[in-house]
Amino acid sequence: MNKVRYGILGSGFMGRTHAEAIRHLDNAELTAVAVGSRATTLAADYQVELCHSAAELIARPDVDAVIIATPQFAHVEEALLAAQQGKHLFIEKPMTTSVADADAIIEACARRGLSLSVGYQQRYRAVPAAAHKLLQSQAIGQVHTIQFNQVFQLFTDPGFGGDWSWWSNPASIGHILAGGVHAIDLCRWLLGADVTSVFGHSRTFRESHEPENTTMGLLTFDNGTIMTLWASSACPAPGFPGQVFRALLMGEKGMIDMDAYASLQIADEGIWRTVAQQPPVNTEHADTAFRQPRMQAYIDQLAAYTDATIAGEPPPVSGEDGRIGVAVALALLESSHTGQAVDLK
Repeated sequence: MNKVRYGILGSGFMGRTHAEAIRHLDNAELTAVAVGSRATTLAADYQVELCHSAAELIARPDVDAVIIATPQFAHVEEALLAAQQGKHLFIEKPMTTSVADADAIIEACARRGLSLSVGYQQRYRAVPAAAHKLLQSQAIGQVHTIQFNQVFQLFTDPGFGGDWSWWSNPASIGHILAGGVHAIDLCRWLLGADVTSVFGHSRTFRESHEPENTTMGLLTFDNGTIMTLWASSACPAPGFPGQVFRALLMGEKGMIDMDAYASLQIADEGIWRTVAQQPPVNTEHADTAFRQPRMQAYIDQLAAYTDATIAGEPPPVSGEDGRIGVAVALALLESSHTGQAVDLK
């Protein structure tokens, strides 16, 4: 294989994002899309085949890999069907809504030698990538604490043509699973460490029928780092400036201020200095969301997965990474329900 032919399940915000990312890769091609009210428009815009079901797309001989960009409660059924037919899998976060479902997908792909990855594009943004390099070089020594804020409003530009109603479906579980897994994965990657225990409090602050949309958690890592996580999609407008995806890291010999949507600052010599910048992402506007600079992280992410799939090598983000994000997010919800810390060791 010298080119990966992709099919996309899901025609909303992330389906279009991946369709646009594929367009920038020389060794990838989009051949078909299916599922969702915007599938007809997406297929026409990218001049590819429109399939009338997930099964029809998965069965196509010109689809080598399936990108799953449907709501998370649909992932396991679609992924297992794709694996059964020998298709490589790239699954948008969160991987699944249960650990058992994630295990089933991992096992199905491993049994058939299929490439499996999960969409954690924050690893590919300029500021988190630079922070990773600093931490790997021990620039601030052992990281003692992390304060992570992930607080935003659900953007509502009608130009996207969809809505957030699937987030309100109890089957979606909640915001900590749908979005908080980004912070969980990123800190695991930054530290090169795993979460050993969590304690969480979760609430719903919008409509009463919604699942969880705000969680405050305390996470402990196996290297000794303690992390607080404030993850919410219920913040009133205009929100807190600079707190959409921001982490303050305190180490034994310095500090890092990582705003994934603005700048990376380090204080390792007694003063703060800026070492990396992220151009405005403009996710919330339909006329900018599918252009640069937002798209670069998705292009780089899919390029890494495509290269690994062609080479027959494990992708940088594994199915196990996806599974762990699900396990930690659900453990925070369990802790909130029981009032007890949850041991993940």
